[in-house]
Amino acid sequence: MKIIRSITAFNSSEKTIVTIGTFDGIHIGHQKILKDLIKTAKKEGKKSVLLTFFPHPRMVLQKENKILLLNTIKEKSSLLEKMGLDYLIIHPFSREFSRLTALDFVRDILVNKLNTSRLIIGYDHHFGKNREGNIHQLKEYSLLYDFKVEEIPAQDIDDVSVSSTKIRTALKDGNLKTANNYLGYHYMLNGTVVSGKKLGGTIGFPTANLEIKEPYKLIPKTGVYIIKTHINTVLYTGIMNIGFNPTVLGKHQTIEAHLFDFNEDLYGKEIMIEFIYFLREEHKFESVKELVVQLNIDKENAISYLSNNPL
Repeated sequence: MKIIRSITAFNSSEKTIVTIGTFDGIHIGHQKILKDLIKTAKKEGKKSVLLTFFPHPRMVLQKENKILLLNTIKEKSSLLEKMGLDYLIIHPFSREFSRLTALDFVRDILVNKLNTSRLIIGYDHHFGKNREGNIHQLKEYSLLYDFKVEEIPAQDIDDVSVSSTKIRTALKDGNLKTANNYLGYHYMLNGTVVSGKKLGGTIGFPTANLEIKEPYKLIPKTGVYIIKTHINTVLYTGIMNIGFNPTVLGKHQTIEAHLFDFNEDLYGKEIMIEFIYFLREEHKFESVKELVVQLNIDKENAISYLSNNPL
């Protein structure tokens, strides 16, 4: 898969099959559209293209509504590559770009730049200045500029009854099972292991403290989770606490992972954590000793869950 950082940098003499959207999360509804796109492109001997935008349009047009995203650019790219997409175009979204009329968007971008022979979109898709463009205009323009338009039927999308907004809400509420079911994969965090208070090592639970550099990445609800990760291609499971460490009077939110049967140095390394199950809320204990008792219970519960629900 080729990643292109602007529409202007895309050049192809080959005809393309295109879909458009933010596709935050690449959830099972998105996957339905993308599988159709990739299958059609292969069948017709053409290239599959996803035109997406960053920053997310709502970050630019509704700055007062701070939106947190399910995927970083790196995570989204990795998921799309696994699906077999040919081209991912990540165009910088701006107020100027948002002022393109529907006609300008179709003529200048879909036709002249992307060389579109077929456009596949979800139902109720709007585009262009003030979201003026819709399926009816697209069908009119497709006759004018000689490309086909395929709208995924409402029923097909409604069957999976999923949206990025629903997933964000589920993660904020600690409803991890719902979020993972809607995503079709385990929610993930990618970050760098940084130095922490090192308290965990003194109580028998050494932790990797994860720093997430993307401020727009959604961090799930505070609490304790069962997790998995791969270190040098080896699978490890463990428990993770997202929270403020109230027992030791923590002041800042931390993301700390304790991996079972692991004792290597991870400082400075980038790791990906996948969330398996929400174990419990974060609590303030009367003493560190009580905390250790609970951590051992968490570990036992995690091992029991994993033995009954193999990965």
